Amino acid sequence: MVNPAISCSAAAGALLILVLSGCQQQQAAELVLQGGMIYTVTADQPMAEAIVVSADKIVFVGDEATAATYIGSDTEVVDLEGRLLLPGLIDAHLHPLGGAFKELYQCNFPFSADPDLIRETIADCVENRPDAVWITGGQWDSGFFERFEMLSPRSFLDEVSGDAAIFLSDDSGHNAWVNSKALELAEVFAVTPDPTGGTIVREKDGRPNGILLETAQSLVFSVVPRYSDKQFVEAARWFSDYANAYGITAAKAAAIEEEEMAGLVSADKAGELNVHMATSIRTPYGHRSTPLDYDEIDRIRNRYASEHVHTEFVKIFLDGVPTPARTAAMLDPYLPDEAHGNDFSGGDLHVGLETLASDLIELDKRGYTVKMHAAGDRSVQVGLNAIEITRQTLGNSEKRHELAHAGFIHANDIPRFAQLNAVADLCPILWHPSPIIDAFVSAVGERGEQYWPTRALLDAKAPILAGSDWPSAVPNANPWPGVEAFVTRRDPRGNAKGSLWPEQAILLEEAIEIYTNHGARAMKMEDRIGSLEVGKLADFIVLERNIFEIPIDEVADTKIHRTYFEGKLVYKSN
Repeated sequence: MVNPAISCSAAAGALLILVLSGCQQQQAAELVLQGGMIYTVTADQPMAEAIVVSADKIVFVGDEATAATYIGSDTEVVDLEGRLLLPGLIDAHLHPLGGAFKELYQCNFPFSADPDLIRETIADCVENRPDAVWITGGQWDSGFFERFEMLSPRSFLDEVSGDAAIFLSDDSGHNAWVNSKALELAEVFAVTPDPTGGTIVREKDGRPNGILLETAQSLVFSVVPRYSDKQFVEAARWFSDYANAYGITAAKAAAIEEEEMAGLVSADKAGELNVHMATSIRTPYGHRSTPLDYDEIDRIRNRYASEHVHTEFVKIFLDGVPTPARTAAMLDPYLPDEAHGNDFSGGDLHVGLETLASDLIELDKRGYTVKMHAAGDRSVQVGLNAIEITRQTLGNSEKRHELAHAGFIHANDIPRFAQLNAVADLCPILWHPSPIIDAFVSAVGERGEQYWPTRALLDAKAPILAGSDWPSAVPNANPWPGVEAFVTRRDPRGNAKGSLWPEQAILLEEAIEIYTNHGARAMKMEDRIGSLEVGKLADFIVLERNIFEIPIDEVADTKIHRTYFEGKLVYKSN
């Protein structure tokens, strides 16, 4: 029987070989893009002249002459006009609806904001929202109170907040700044004890000074009104459009709540989610000594899975952040300070090795990939130890468990990533000097300048991910400054001088590989996305300029010309 993809006719009784030899026309495709450079991110065929799409899949990648055989009367043919086409990028660590809420509903100021700008911003938000009981937003940088002396951060906000309760997150998302009204509504007073794993920073008379570290922020956040179901769906739709405009066609939510998953699924079922979403189900933050509720995690996974929402992922927090808050678990002590003394290395891990290994073994058996927040080198080491125990117990499964942030890694632990099939999840996109790096240095000293050993990890064959951690620590989810900084280790925006551990720079091709193929593997979708190959989904982007032909310090300014998701045009520049 003649293949139906072959469109030709022959006289009755003609030999099949003659029929086939005269056939040139393939079954007409829906979309052909040509006239530029196709960067496939594959080893066998890294470059091509044209790409052909039928329905939602790639049916041909190669030369224009062959692509022409797929063109019919109804085929859309797009002339790239010399532009570069490559796979859609994957942000493997961000907070999609948290970022959307920030942009849609919150009161924000830049990380660089000084007290005057913060005062002005809060005053404007209060004036513009006269009926608001709560005003949330941020983000003050981690070293803010190191740089600006403020006797009472609480009183500072009181001066401009009126009757509104104020809750402001810092750039890490681990600490909060609140006013008196917020403390009052949350019933946090001088007699309120510090929660396990958190600190209520206090004035000399014992009253809270307005700064809440780690789990202490939940004392107030727990009484902040939740967004409505409608707002969760609106945020999901907004994020989808936002991601597509940056060339992002897949993303992994680093720690997601049930309401956020419901919003994503609702948008997906309405056909309004043009991005593949992996959702790392959030587990309780803070110290614990008992295993997780695995059946509850299963319930959430099974309830909220949809076509583009993938739910077989879990988030576990091992420590905090290596800022002046000193909540990341380090192997060597922090610099001495008045609050912590001379030999403080971050205190106890949120989860001990025995409990963590028990969690990993059970979650691995149930089909989950686990992302572990591990900001300090001690937490990274314990996370690797737990993965090793899991491998010894279950064998080397296909589950690629992740160490998120993993900025500080002991040299002896670098080869263990490849040995254990563990993933270094490097984010946020700050592979360059920045205020948050300055905050690290102020807490840990010069070793804060040796952050993210990317080159060493790649040379050791370690799987690597790249994410923005947006809205934490970065102004937006734009991946292109991250791509550039991977290569230069300099600040693409020019706000900070010098370079961060320049020996750890990587090649542009390697950076693109991390943002595509590596991300696809993290989403368990490497057979569907991450590269441009026949049979994979037609997720790709067209850039305004060819990033391989421009100076590397211009890559951060990359603009998206078109974004395609499953063969559908979902973004086009004006």
